[in-house]
Order: sequence, then structure tokens, then C-alpha cells
Amino acid sequence: MKMETWTKSSAYSWRFFILLLLMFTNQVAAELRYSVPEEVKEATLVGNIAKDLGLEKSHLTGRKMRIASGSEDTFFFVNKDNGALQVRKKIDREELCHGSGACLVELKIIVENPLEMHHVVVENSDVNDHSPNFTKTEQHFQIAEHTSLGARFQLQAARDPDAGVNSIRTYVLSSNDYFDIDISQNDEDKRPFLVLKRQLDREKTNKLGLFVTAIDGGKPPQSGTLNVSVTVLDINDNRPSFDKEVYQIEIYENVPVGTIVTRVNATDPDEGTNGEIEYNIANILEPKIYSIFELESSKGQIKLKSRLDFEESDIYKIDIEASDKAAPPLTGRCRVDVKIKDINDNSPIIDITSLSNTISEDSKPGTAISLISVTDKDSGINGKTIMHILNDAPFELKPSYKENIYSLVTKEHLDRVAVSHYDILIQAKDYEDGIHGDNDVHCLLFGFGFHVSSLPRRN
Repeated sequence: MKMETWTKSSAYSWRFFILLLLMFTNQVAAELRYSVPEEVKEATLVGNIAKDLGLEKSHLTGRKMRIASGSEDTFFFVNKDNGALQVRKKIDREELCHGSGACLVELKIIVENPLEMHHVVVENSDVNDHSPNFTKTEQHFQIAEHTSLGARFQLQAARDPDAGVNSIRTYVLSSNDYFDIDISQNDEDKRPFLVLKRQLDREKTNKLGLFVTAIDGGKPPQSGTLNVSVTVLDINDNRPSFDKEVYQIEIYENVPVGTIVTRVNATDPDEGTNGEIEYNIANILEPKIYSIFELESSKGQIKLKSRLDFEESDIYKIDIEASDKAAPPLTGRCRVDVKIKDINDNSPIIDITSLSNTISEDSKPGTAISLISVTDKDSGINGKTIMHILNDAPFELKPSYKENIYSLVTKEHLDRVAVSHYDILIQAKDYEDGIHGDNDVHCLLFGFGFHVSSLPRRN
């Protein structure tokens, strides 16, 4: 499928942008953007890189266009005959990106003779290949008959790995005389609640059976169902109340396991068991929270259960319930937002792409020898890196238009008679004013060598 015919497809919407074409040293670097839906068949055309870069088809064999090795190249390949970027294997967007934002794969395209590196960004658009799913198929409530009208009871939220319009759009409650459904949205989370609209009377009805259906926005839509049962009981007219609706906490990612993150506090004016409070983590969308935090049920203390990793998640949102010990119990709720602060716990990583380990002694100053990139998983100042050539050699690092991408180039004429081999030692290190885990700067040393070849003899 060629790029100019994408809009003719009735199954998918294609779009691409040619974002940037800049010059650095003697190389031309460009960034192309394409879009391809997930789950397409192997060998599906994404776009023709050679055509979009203006490369002659007849020259492609000699220029050896390819994707620089890395984890991303397992999903795509470049057709050496026509310069087309094609799908190597089916892509599961939810497995690849784990989120509702844009799912982007960045590729480095290498073209030889002369050496060029181009950047290609492929957006994997979502298709509606998942149905909403409830972790548990049933949920039970015990509700006192004198509960005030308008009281809200949080339902289990469904999960849908799909993103955008294909994610969960609404919840629908089966027809009944006592409850409505209300959807509260916090950030990207839709949380369904049962809302009492008519006074319960245990002597008339002591049990109710309801169905809650989660519906996504796909065309056609898909759905999942939760069975809800309500037992109508009596007494206990006060529910626990927290000091705050939202507790906001900040901690560094290297705090030790066992640290008390915070303490929540709720009070209940009732006496005896009706006023004794137990704390629990409420039904949540992210099961991993249970493996990271633990809640002391009688004191309301939240402790760190396992190590944190800012690079894995920078915030956790925990719903806490405070329930009294009456029959039936009444429950109050609060939210604890734990923001994880980054430390400098990752070292830079250097990636080097080289044409050859030999360079001719008649190469002009500014000749590109190798392409070098450096990455650091840390964020902010902790992820900033600087690179230096440590030993004395007639080479220098030239930054490209894109951050952390460099070219190793000659800075003067070479003389094989004087020096026939160069060993180059490159250092990449964090910025020294970052936030460090152990108060030291992470650095990485990387060495490699080149031979200088002689000029060809003249007859």
C-alpha cells in the first residue's frame, strides 16, 4: 500500500508527517513520521522511506539502506529493493506500549556511501481488539435500610487495554426501582458508583440483583458485565470520615522497604463497634499497588512493601476505605497520591554505528567516521549526559540536531606514516548537579579503534 493511497482504505485511517530535514557535518539527517494500525499482517507497507527521502531506486543496492540494530527493528524491516518500510511481525499495541497515550516506535535508518542516519517515527494506532473486563464477575453490598438518598457506593471498575475511543466510554445499570449509576472521572479513570434514589425497606425487599455493563467506544462497541447483589440490613447511622479527601505525598525512589509512607486518619462519632474503624485498600484499577504498598488495618499506616522505581512509574494513586465494625458496616473513602521523585540510579548507555574500521589518509577534515548516540533512563537533570573524547586524537564529536546524537569526525588531515592506528576512548557521564542515589556521578567509558589506510599508488 503506497502512502498516497492510504486515504482510500476503509478499514484504517493513515497519516504521516515529514517533520524535519537538517544538515549536520557532511551528513543529512531527516525525521519521517508514519502511522500503521496494530495487528496488521506481516509485510504490510508502512511507507516508502527511499521515496520520501528522494533517494534514487537504482542506487539503493549500493547504499545498503537498513535499520540500525535495536529492540525496535524486530517489528519492521526495510525492503532493500525499493526502500519501503514494512511490518516484520504483527504488533500488539497494548503489549508494546502499556498505556492510553500515543504508541510510538523510533527507528534509526542507516544509509551508506555516503553515510547518513535518518530518524523514522512509526505510530501504532489502536484497533478495538479487546472487550471491557471486570477482574471479579460479582460484587456484593450490604446497605442499611435507613441509608440517606443520594448515598454513593463504589463499583468495581472494568479494564480495557485499548486506547482512545476504543477504551471504556460508559457504564449502564440494569433497570430497577432503587438505584441509579453515576460515573466519576478522575484523570483518565472512569469510576462507576451506585447512587441510592429511593428509600430501602428491608421488610419489603431484603435482596436486589443488578447488572452493570461496561461499554467501550469502538464501532461496533464491545462490553463486559458485572453482577451486583445488594443485601438490605439495618442500623448504624454514621460513616467514618477522613481528615482529608486527598493525601498528597512525595518520596524518593530509593527509600528503604518498610518505610512508613504516610498515615491516614478517619473518625466515627458512633460508640462501641459502630465507631471502631478498620482501614483497607479499596478496589483499584492497578493490581500492582498491592505488591508495592501495605496498609496497617488498625492504624491507617501505609508502608512500603517493595522497592520503588521512578522509571517504571512516577505516581501511585491509592483509594483507602475506612469501615466501622457494625453490621452492616458504613464506609468512608479518601485518595492517597504518592508521587515518586527520581534519583540518579541509571548509567548512560552508548550506542555506536560504524561503517568500517579503516579510514583513508586522504580523508578531508570533517569526514564522518561513526555515528554515536547516548541514552540515560533517568529523567530531568538526572537523564542529561555529556560526552568527551578522553585521549589525544585528531577527532572530535559533533552534535546533531537531535539531542544525544553525535558524529565522530576528523578534525585534521591524517598521515598514515606518522600514525597508522588510532584508539579512541569516549566518556559519557551524568551532569554533576543532578540528584544522585549515592552522591556520585554515573559515567561510562567506551573505546574502539580505526586503521588509517594508505593512498593508492599512481601508475
